[in-house]
Amino acid sequence: MQPTLSLCCLLLLCSVLAEAALRKSKKAPPPADANATPKVEPEKPLAPVTVPKTLSRGWGDAIIWSQTYEEALSNSRETKKPLMVIHHLEDCPYSQALKAAFLADPMAQKLAMEDFIMLNVVHPVADENQSPDGHYVPRIIFVDPSMTVRTDLAGRYGNRMYAYEAEDIPELITNMKKAKTLLHTEL
Repeated sequence: MQPTLSLCCLLLLCSVLAEAALRKSKKAPPPADANATPKVEPEKPLAPVTVPKTLSRGWGDAIIWSQTYEEALSNSRETKKPLMVIHHLEDCPYSQALKAAFLADPMAQKLAMEDFIMLNVVHPVADENQSPDGHYVPRIIFVDPSMTVRTDLAGRYGNRMYAYEAEDIPELITNMKKAKTLLHTEL
């Protein structure tokens, strides 16, 4: 988390310094006549500072998110926590609806924060185990610390086994609890 925090602070500092440099360059040059008084122009309101997008991509800023699949697998092994990988697209209405439902559910957020290594990806992962039945979105795959994809933890759709929709949050929470419980009984 510290590298992420450091990166965010560095980006914020760079944007503030750039803003200050722009302000300084926009001020009027000193008058050519030494006796003349400089014209003071009122400052224009600045555009709001945009905060860089976080790794959460809107799925929960309180959750610690891994940056890459490899990092997430490593963290899972080190912490002995299962990995939950959310495959989605930013412009997909089904992904957006699932994201809103996941964000609004306190139990899903709590489980994600406390019991899982979390990763959300908008690009395909090289590991073909992450798409056991296709490359559709949104889909959620669980991986245990031994790097085994939990194919037994599927959603309720036969043609898209790992798909979840907004109204499937209770099913997702059940699978999250199973991933956590099964993991502890297997280790």
